[in-house]
Amino acid sequence: MYSTFIFDVDGTLMNTEQAVLGSLQKLLKQNYGVEMSQQDLAFVLGIPGSVSLRQLGVDYIEVANKKWNALMQREYRHMIHVYEGIQPLLVDLKEQSVVTGVVTSKTYQEFLDDFIPFGLVYDLTYAICADDTELHKPHPEPLLKFLEMSGAKAETSIYIGDTIYDSECAREAGVDFGLALWGCRQPEAIPAKYKFEHPRDILALLNPQ
Repeated sequence: MYSTFIFDVDGTLMNTEQAVLGSLQKLLKQNYGVEMSQQDLAFVLGIPGSVSLRQLGVDYIEVANKKWNALMQREYRHMIHVYEGIQPLLVDLKEQSVVTGVVTSKTYQEFLDDFIPFGLVYDLTYAICADDTELHKPHPEPLLKFLEMSGAKAETSIYIGDTIYDSECAREAGVDFGLALWGCRQPEAIPAKYKFEHPRDILALLNPQ
């Protein structure tokens, strides 16, 4: 049914929520005297850090984003982990010779720092990061760029993510969307063709009944 499986990173392949929100919370308090709850900061999950900081009214975005990333790496890295079942899923997909990859709101440097060390990249053929496009999720450009780079067709591709930004990006790119419930905060509010309880459930798409 599908010959291309495309994944979001944060909240889909890896649990980074506490690291992202905790480090941002501390950055805002230490550097800007702003105290916000993690619940109020949750809107940043799934969009590039530079976009998040701009929406928060922070000046000198590039400098602030570097401070945020450094803080997360230094003090919150231990909170990041790969979701159970992701590694075997990617291995199984690779063995089926389907096209796999990621479309993420991380910059390439963040992808190197946060993702590469966990070893998942060896089972993923292509990656589109925030640096690769002018526009970002929920705009379809990142997914369209992936299709262009990989040669995959929209109608035989599925994008799997955990946020409304992922869902809207897929819809506008003409790609089916699967919701990763294990990393999703508001499953009832996010339209999806499929809703997966566990990563292994995705394998059913290889041999649909």
